Amino acid sequence: MTTFVVDANVVFEMVNAPGATDRIADDEAIAPPLMWPEVRSALHVGRWRGLLSEEDASVALGLLESGRFRERRHRKLGKEAWRVADFLGWTKTYDAEYLALAALLDVPIATFDQRVAGAAERVGVALHAVA
Repeated sequence: MTTFVVDANVVFEMVNAPGATDRIADDEAIAPPLMWPEVRSALHVGRWRGLLSEEDASVALGLLESGRFRERRHRKLGKEAWRVADFLGWTKTYDAEYLALAALLDVPIATFDQRVAGAAERVGVALHAVA
């Protein structure tokens, strides 16, 4: 079993692609607590803008809440996210939370965000490829 941090953009894509979460069934995909509100909000926006049907949004929300993705906390997460954001010159700490969790747990991160992927290398976090 491979453990890796998964960020909101990867989860959003996975819950909207039929069978995508099955591809990580043998892995432990973890995320900081903020991932769920981020993805839930993106799904809601997609439904309101007509980009997702009511049924598709409901199915995606069910997959998000299914337990396939595991919440992980760390007592140093907030402080480390703050440090990472400062190091990277980011004004916000949202994306830094994913990198900080990966760094604290010494696991790779899965992201489709090129900014986060580039930052991962700068903070010493490996990337995990998600097919």
